Amino acid sequence: MTDFPYNCVGFDLDGTLLDTFRDLGEAVNHALSLGAYRPVPVDTSKDLIGGGAKAMLAQAVQAQGGIPGGLEGDDFRALYKGMLRYYAENNAVHSKPYRHAREVVAELSAQGIKVAVVTNKFEKFARSILSQLDFLEPFETVIGGDSMGKNADGRFLSKPHPEPVIEANRRCGGGTMLFVGDSTYDVAAAKAANVPIIAAAYGYCDKPPSELGADAVIDSLDQLIPAALKLHSGN
Repeated sequence: MTDFPYNCVGFDLDGTLLDTFRDLGEAVNHALSLGAYRPVPVDTSKDLIGGGAKAMLAQAVQAQGGIPGGLEGDDFRALYKGMLRYYAENNAVHSKPYRHAREVVAELSAQGIKVAVVTNKFEKFARSILSQLDFLEPFETVIGGDSMGKNADGRFLSKPHPEPVIEANRRCGGGTMLFVGDSTYDVAAAKAANVPIIAAAYGYCDKPPSELGADAVIDSLDQLIPAALKLHSGN
């Protein structure tokens, strides 16, 4: 390919590199069953992905009238822990890379471009899934929603905070970086880190792709490299 104009590429995981909604949806429904809530259609989990597992479960519970003690109470914590236990054992049952994901990552790596994963999924889950899919080795680093620790308010420094994107660039050796994601969380994090962002329209977009505010939009990962070249050239 033509010399790629970025030193590294950061990828979101869910809805960008991997199609994971079914395993996530079944984990949500397992937790809902523990609290005697109604299951939600697994397909609807696509609409909840982006802010991490806790946000997914919180939205599903709140849609059914909330939970005694609220989202900071013991009842919700018990459901959340149940969800995490289930997901730890069932996180790669149905999940798989999107078409062209392996090929694009391999092509970038062959050019000496560092590739990284920046996700709001806990790092251990991200690494576990990628390992089970034999897709961990190409990545210089994997940064999860818990990798950067917590801020003064006790919240994880995860997307839309820019720090995970900045740290991924640092671990990849610095220089120019491009980010690829499918949500407002990804766009906000990349913009705040002063990194150009390409939106994955095929993913779990929480807004219409054209309204995410990305610098470019692709419908498939085989369009990534041409889109990156065009974006860098300004054409």
